[in-house]
Amino acid sequence: MTSTTSGSESGTDPASGGVPLPPVAPEVLARAVEDLSARLRKKLDAAVAGCAAAARPGPDGGVTVRFGEDAVVTLRPGASGVVTEAGQAVCGCLLAPRCLHRAAVLGAAPLADPSELPDAAAPEAGAGAGTSPADGTGADTGTEAGRPLGARGSTGGTDTDAPSASGGDGRGGAAPVGDGDAQPLTPGALTPGALAAGAALWTAAAEALAAGVTAGGAVVQAELLRAAHSARLAGLPAAEAAALRVVRGLRAARERDAAQRLTDLTAAFAGLLRVAALLASGTGGPGVSDGGRRAYGAGGSLRVQGLCREPVLSATGYGGVVTHLLDSDGAHYSVSDVRPGGLARTRGAGAASVALGGGVLDHAGLARGGLRVVGATVSADGRLGAGRGVRATPVPGLSWSQEPLAALFARPAAEAVAARQADGAAGSVVALLGCDVRVEGAAGECLLVRELNADGTVRPDAPLLRLRPAHPHPELAHTANLRRLAGHPGLVVRILGRPDLDRAATLRPLAVGPVPGAEHTLRLPQEWLDRADLGYDRLQGSHFPDGGGPRTAPGSCDPGPDPLADSPLWRVRRLLEAGVAGGRRAVAGSGRGPEPLPAYGPLRRAGFAAAADLVGALVLEADRRPRNAFGRLTEPSADAYARAWLASATHLEAAGRSLVAASWS
Repeated sequence: MTSTTSGSESGTDPASGGVPLPPVAPEVLARAVEDLSARLRKKLDAAVAGCAAAARPGPDGGVTVRFGEDAVVTLRPGASGVVTEAGQAVCGCLLAPRCLHRAAVLGAAPLADPSELPDAAAPEAGAGAGTSPADGTGADTGTEAGRPLGARGSTGGTDTDAPSASGGDGRGGAAPVGDGDAQPLTPGALTPGALAAGAALWTAAAEALAAGVTAGGAVVQAELLRAAHSARLAGLPAAEAAALRVVRGLRAARERDAAQRLTDLTAAFAGLLRVAALLASGTGGPGVSDGGRRAYGAGGSLRVQGLCREPVLSATGYGGVVTHLLDSDGAHYSVSDVRPGGLARTRGAGAASVALGGGVLDHAGLARGGLRVVGATVSADGRLGAGRGVRATPVPGLSWSQEPLAALFARPAAEAVAARQADGAAGSVVALLGCDVRVEGAAGECLLVRELNADGTVRPDAPLLRLRPAHPHPELAHTANLRRLAGHPGLVVRILGRPDLDRAATLRPLAVGPVPGAEHTLRLPQEWLDRADLGYDRLQGSHFPDGGGPRTAPGSCDPGPDPLADSPLWRVRRLLEAGVAGGRRAVAGSGRGPEPLPAYGPLRRAGFAAAADLVGALVLEADRRPRNAFGRLTEPSADAYARAWLASATHLEAAGRSLVAASWS
């Protein structure tokens, strides 16, 4: 019988005829790993290395990878360019399809984005979580090619329970928008299939966390992918995306990708465990058990005014624009145009026509104009849909000094941030923040400003606010515009942006304008309607006041202490990240020694007694591995350890949010 040891040409230069491997559906890879025997699974990580470099063009548009003389793996993706079926990955060896070669090539290929796959589930009206995939297979069974995932074939091997927007960009525009026809907005109870998928996802995530990056190889990742596929079949796209985010992070970390940060992977694990815990407990909720398509409800007639445009550029290749709107009651809405295309799509979308009810405005005009919408369809996050029956008519725009837009800038920033944190905890729509500020200067990557009072003065004890680019890409205008503003200390400007709740007193500005009645402020063209979109419009010298005025910095440009970075909570963060990198053993090792908990005294002295207790419980649980007389683990499950880790991560996030809120006042 042909040997299954890898003979891939790992040193082959991809530039010498190599081709990229096509994306692979997660369930196809999960099934291939599941079909391997226990002996072959141990060799899988070594076999994966070098497969991508050994890929060569194959017949009929396929890609081949040769293993020695007798084994050639061929991937033949479908019309979408994605390997979505087991039969599209074949090997010529005698053990195929349960061979190491086929699983290794599939493991080396990139994971397909959920948006590239056919719809797996169509949620029933009012079911919330969805119940059945489009191909008719039961969502409760998690099937592929008629066989349940998790069922063993004749190859033997032990079955074990051991096994993150698309990777959104956090700005609500990482995926294309649907047609926007009105649908019910109220989700119902979770189905039995969703509960089972949540339980499987929790088990897989807990085992992956216990393994960490060091032991989180292809087998552990495959268990996560199998759980993600079950979540997809149960109509839980948020859970599926969270699992895929963790798998991609594990891959990047094991490959030592320079773009991968341990902080991001830690956050991905926390998000996955949180979603899985809610689903497994039957709690669900908005953003956790919602269906795959954005649901739109009837919004009646609306009259909305443009606020600003925001460029969207995601790491997964999507680009476009989101135009933010406000109605007469102060409710926030948005119109999105985000599709594949990257930076070129982002730059062109700012002046593209608005696809809403036959309106003739483009996004640049809508940001400074308005719309009267009849028969509007609105999603839960305020997105306006372009469904059948929607009619939109342009109306004159308003400046920021006119109501209802002026109300955005009348509320103190500290109150607005506190309200946003409360709304975020409740899962409601998040609004933008507006305030009038005085430029103080620059400090590193930040533009430092102080908030103005209602009478245009600055409190002596007013905190320094940090303005950071809403998007750091150098081809977008955010960074250049903030540098322009930093060169004019003493300038007073009106800012509209989004608070960064992960940093102390930090705002991501989207647009700026002059302060009404102020002398030393911006001088924008009349056609800009007293506002400049920082991602698209570029500030010029003529937009600033002439010489004179308070050009010297009235205060220090030293931002001072950072209450979040300077707090001892970094000790908790470091331990959680150590657990993600080194697994359960790394956390247990931190508590061994003559003084098991020497690092938690600073937490208690600073008033973080709960954090110290949770971290202490995490270390003790990580080191609790009872064994019987034969040396076998009597409690092999990682459930308790994952719960202790998640408790510390949740408390750390809550404590950080409290410090951030305090930094604004």
